Amino acid sequence: MTFEKTPGWLDWFANPSKPRFHLPSGAVDAHCHVFGPGHQFPFASERKYTPCDASKEQLFALRDHLGFDKNVIVQATCHGADNSALVDALMHSQGKARGVATVKRAVSDAELERLHLAGVRGVRFNFVKRLVDFTPKEELLEIAHRIKALNWHIVIYFEAVDLPELWDFFTALPTKVVVDHMGRPDVGLPIDGPQFQLFVKMMREHENIWSKVTCPERLSINGPKALQGEQHAYTDVIPFAKYLVDHFSDRVLWGTDWPHPNLKDHMPDDGLLVDWIPHIATTSALQHALLVDNPTRLYWSD
Repeated sequence: MTFEKTPGWLDWFANPSKPRFHLPSGAVDAHCHVFGPGHQFPFASERKYTPCDASKEQLFALRDHLGFDKNVIVQATCHGADNSALVDALMHSQGKARGVATVKRAVSDAELERLHLAGVRGVRFNFVKRLVDFTPKEELLEIAHRIKALNWHIVIYFEAVDLPELWDFFTALPTKVVVDHMGRPDVGLPIDGPQFQLFVKMMREHENIWSKVTCPERLSINGPKALQGEQHAYTDVIPFAKYLVDHFSDRVLWGTDWPHPNLKDHMPDDGLLVDWIPHIATTSALQHALLVDNPTRLYWSD
């Protein structure tokens, strides 16, 4: 089956630089995806976009090039609740990948067990309206209670402006909860302003809530501008990510977001994204917690 990419879709950066920052042994890229290939794993009919192909082989080659040891692969919305591409990648990872799936209310216990054996350790709930259609919260809560028995967690994706109306639902979830991309704050607003501090309040008051300090390329207003005297980018996002790493060092994760779906203006060099890490985790202890200890505890505890 042949799929035509969404017009204007940017393919992933083909020749990423070798990072100057040397990742600690056992480092995990805790947020990445696989797309298709479409002829082998067709995209969902209800998808909001059609991506480029981004195979498991290409993902694992990037992992090795950047210096990571493992991956956490998150089910992409373009595949809906068909986790076949995700499971295939997990099964070919030689134990070096775990997964976050998308499931529906009708999923059987046998299917949940199959996903668990493949390496799935969480489910994703997406609240970004431009990417998915609304799923009733009672249905999501039912799924949450079912996956709790497997000791899975829930990954939530939302935009900061929607947090007030989602607060009660998020804080009632019965598992660990991992927030994608810091809840997508507007980094043009003050870090001590009400929007970001509401997210900080949620993390402070609810110790089951974690955050990925990821996707500066999505959040930046300034874009990929270099710091004076060194290759670097997305400086306006650093204070937000650093704040979370400094204050919640045992509940933060980092990942590339490869192959960077739905970016409109530029495609980041994944090597430079890795070089962003020491600007938000400024000591070796914080770097080890962010890249090794936290993802290992969450995804490989068994």
